[in-house]
Amino acid sequence: MGDAEGDRAMADLMVRNQIEERGITDGRVLDAMRKVPRRRFLPSDRGVDAYGDFPLPIGHGQTISQPYIVAFMTEALGLRAGSRVLEIGTGSGYQTAVLAELASEVYSVERIEPLQARAAAVLRSQGYGNVAFLLGDGCAGWPEHAPYDGILVAAAAPLIPPALAAQLADGRTLVIPLGDPRGSQELTVARRTAGRLETRRSIGCRFVPLWGCME
Repeated sequence: MGDAEGDRAMADLMVRNQIEERGITDGRVLDAMRKVPRRRFLPSDRGVDAYGDFPLPIGHGQTISQPYIVAFMTEALGLRAGSRVLEIGTGSGYQTAVLAELASEVYSVERIEPLQARAAAVLRSQGYGNVAFLLGDGCAGWPEHAPYDGILVAAAAPLIPPALAAQLADGRTLVIPLGDPRGSQELTVARRTAGRLETRRSIGCRFVPLWGCME
């Protein structure tokens, strides 16, 4: 079995055992999780663990999220065909690729230049031409391309950053881990309705801090 076939077989198992079993039902999300070769987005010494049911370090004090968390956050966005999405925290680029499978345009912000450079190279090597990258403060978002049909924040903050709330289109969803940025958090799903955010807390999680919002 070649590398591509092996990745697909492992991704199929990952989706069946880790994601569908926990209640993720959106067919487009499941297909994206099967298609994206997670191993390609990890440092070479971590490839053997690529499809495991846990987060993994990617260097610079950052992590790639557990597959189920990636699927949960993506499904919560409720993306439609033709969507424009803002991602805060490019990281490894894996979540970015999953979003790029579902959206027409992905705008991804990362504060650590070596991570951004590696993720951009891997994404381009995998044929994702619908992703744009910005090196900067995730708390400020990327206002030039707003409003967004979905905003996914892959770092923890005590509150939803006002700049991100302002960049979300009406009737659309933002997903962010809220709580103690150095402790435990809850994934929070916020929907903008008539200019106001309606939020609901969901599952517990643990993400690295969204540093611009800590200052």
